[in-house]
Amino acid sequence: MAFALASALALTGCQALGLSGKGDGTPRGVPVSRPLAQILDRGELRVAVSADLPPLNMKNKAGEFIGLEIDIVSALAHAMGLEVSFVETPFPQLLQTLLDGKVDMVISGMTMTPQRNAHVAFVGPYFISGTSVLTRDEEIASTQEPTDLNVAGRKFAALAGSTSASFVEEVLPETELVETENYEDAVQMVIQGKVDGLVADFQICVLSTWRYPEARLMAIRTPFTVEPLGIALPPDAPLLMNLVENYLRTLKDTGLLAQLKAKWLSDGAWLSELP
Repeated sequence: MAFALASALALTGCQALGLSGKGDGTPRGVPVSRPLAQILDRGELRVAVSADLPPLNMKNKAGEFIGLEIDIVSALAHAMGLEVSFVETPFPQLLQTLLDGKVDMVISGMTMTPQRNAHVAFVGPYFISGTSVLTRDEEIASTQEPTDLNVAGRKFAALAGSTSASFVEEVLPETELVETENYEDAVQMVIQGKVDGLVADFQICVLSTWRYPEARLMAIRTPFTVEPLGIALPPDAPLLMNLVENYLRTLKDTGLLAQLKAKWLSDGAWLSELP
């Protein structure tokens, strides 16, 4: 229901902004943003996702993309009168795929950091996350200060190229970092006792405890950091960035973004859809 409302509202907003096609009052002979014009001409919005970040983006049993981020950009594509094509891409390769022009945007649990912002533009945040730890060790799960985790001999998994991996390297230098290409592999390493914990976004840790109740997993409940998640866009697309900014602002101001978050974050009812 929330998704339908978001789509309808976004469509109305884009039409009011003059994005509805011919006869929309667009000035003649005025230069247009090339990236945005190419998207409109193509009739398709190409979006890179890692497809392994529940509840943000993932695949269900039918192989369909689902999640909070999927709903957000699907509504945007609908508002623009476009088809949407999700391009499954390993997390470490997401931004390079965008810079290579293979996709039009990235939305995949991407924290807006100055280092990333030096290469791509960001719109957001649409969600605030934070660094937590998934573990089977009660001592680790009860940790309140991140430096207390910095114990020689401990191993922590983290997604390659993520802010969580940087967190381990910078804050936990005495521990061993084990980088993985996806979260599922990392979670299984925790379950199998190959690592002491997974350092990841808070929602990943909590949802893993829901998904594998028999594994006796625990998550640190108070995140150690604040991680604003944003939509990554090409650095040379100011009008596309403006459109996406206005769209997200509309979702927030009307409360529709809050409804979408409630749909995916209030409980794990959707877990039954996963393979």
